[in-house]
Amino acid sequence: MKKIIYPLLLMLPSLTLFAGEPIVVDASASPIKSGVYRFDVTLRHSDEGWDHYADTWDVTAPNGEILGHRTLFHPHVDEQPFTRSLSGVAVPEGIDHVEIRAHDSVHGYSSQPYRVNLE
Repeated sequence: MKKIIYPLLLMLPSLTLFAGEPIVVDASASPIKSGVYRFDVTLRHSDEGWDHYADTWDVTAPNGEILGHRTLFHPHVDEQPFTRSLSGVAVPEGIDHVEIRAHDSVHGYSSQPYRVNLE
């Protein structure tokens, strides 16, 4: 029994490192016109209320430049996961993908961006 419990206890700190981070579950890009897109992004986060909730997400170019920013104006405690959109995001010519980075009011940006390939 000790052989099973001790390794599990050693793993706990690494598991809690990601607890509370917002996670991009899904994202898509729809072209509106040449070089301009609408993004639909689904997030999952353990929103606890006004003191701790997923509060924004960004659309970033591969070089890290922020192309679009979506503010989430309230907690989604009872709505998980949830999807919000951002239209009118101009993407420079030659970029074939972007990344979505979620942010929460306590932990900051999530450690894992979500890649979205563009048409």
